[in-house]
Amino acid sequence: MEKLMQYVWQHKLWDNSLMATNDGRRVKVIDPGLPNSDAGPDFFNAKVEIGGELWVGNVEIHTRATDWHRHGHDKNKAYDSVILHVVEKDDAPVTRSNGERIPQMVMRCSPHFYDSYANLVGNSASSLPCAAMIKEIPPLTITQWVESLAFERLNDKVQRIMSLYDTFCGSWQDICYVTIARSLGFGINNDTFEMLARRTPLRLMHKHSDSIFQLEALLFGQAGFFNMPIAGSDEYYLRLAREYSFLANKFQLRPMEGTMWKSFRVRPQNFPYRRIALLARFVEGGFDLMNSLLEASDEKELRKLLSIEMSGYWATHYTFGGAPSELPTRVLSNASIDILLINTVAPLYYAYGSKCGDYDIADRAINLLESLRPERNNIVTTFTAAGIKCPDALTSQALIQLRRNYCEARKCLYCAIGHKLLSTAAAKQ
Repeated sequence: MEKLMQYVWQHKLWDNSLMATNDGRRVKVIDPGLPNSDAGPDFFNAKVEIGGELWVGNVEIHTRATDWHRHGHDKNKAYDSVILHVVEKDDAPVTRSNGERIPQMVMRCSPHFYDSYANLVGNSASSLPCAAMIKEIPPLTITQWVESLAFERLNDKVQRIMSLYDTFCGSWQDICYVTIARSLGFGINNDTFEMLARRTPLRLMHKHSDSIFQLEALLFGQAGFFNMPIAGSDEYYLRLAREYSFLANKFQLRPMEGTMWKSFRVRPQNFPYRRIALLARFVEGGFDLMNSLLEASDEKELRKLLSIEMSGYWATHYTFGGAPSELPTRVLSNASIDILLINTVAPLYYAYGSKCGDYDIADRAINLLESLRPERNNIVTTFTAAGIKCPDALTSQALIQLRRNYCEARKCLYCAIGHKLLSTAAAKQ
């Protein structure tokens, strides 16, 4: 509740007709001050007119007035600069460390504000409580908020990539290798794929880049699949296991636990096996994907780089064991390539461009996202049904950010849509 009160104070959403101290002096807020996220009063450098007299100083906000004493503010000189104590319930007078009384005020809002807030934050039955009201929001507010969210989500991905920069001493090929490996997990196995790439570094893979067989042996061995029983007798599996045993002894390798991989309720085409084999194909002949991505002139070339076709064992198998069958030779569908372009290529462009000061490359990330069709998922469907248009992948990424970081967390106070609805409700008397 205290966070809500701070929000009301910061955005001036109180009922002006009820602004008075507990001793009857009229309160007029000239400037609510600057919010303080560190120790000390909640707002700095506020300007408040109390009973016609201008006060300049800090403001402290509590749910109950007794919290002032419970927190020890009456003995802390850091709070002597407080000019107004704002509370929801006035259950005690408050004083500075020298015993001087501090003006205190109960802050009240329109009932419409509290009803609107309760509907947004407290309505656990609805996945999107504001759905029916989104159409009331000015289009410009929606557009600006969506743009901000798109960059917020892109920045989150860029920060993950930049965390690899120091780890790999600025090697963009290593960064790209780990990033593309992580993306091949497609959500369910992201962390596991990244662990595999880190445990099977590019420098080791490059020693054997002329042999797809050895590359697969290294990756499947490091993935821990040779420590798990495979149904039936599979000659290729046994050959890979023997090769990995030799390489593991030679390079002192330590495999992951094979049980870390998730395949439960996953369609065969999404099993990790062919995607691990695909990672080996990316390295075959030497991993140079980052340079290839940077040199690609358009989306068509990018798709060609990611449209690798399988041959040999993985052209007819989704997993080890079992009879071979006719499969699509290309591991990644067009929809899967879209996901890689959105979640891997665009963030790599933006991270590289930002780090190297090449803003043309950074702009390519945005242009790529704007050129791709929007993702198809429940999140996008929910928001489009509520009235938010989604013409491209940049917008769908924004809507995913909105849903996961604001709606699911019920952070309506920090959402531009929620703020507009609350401020409108507060204005109603």
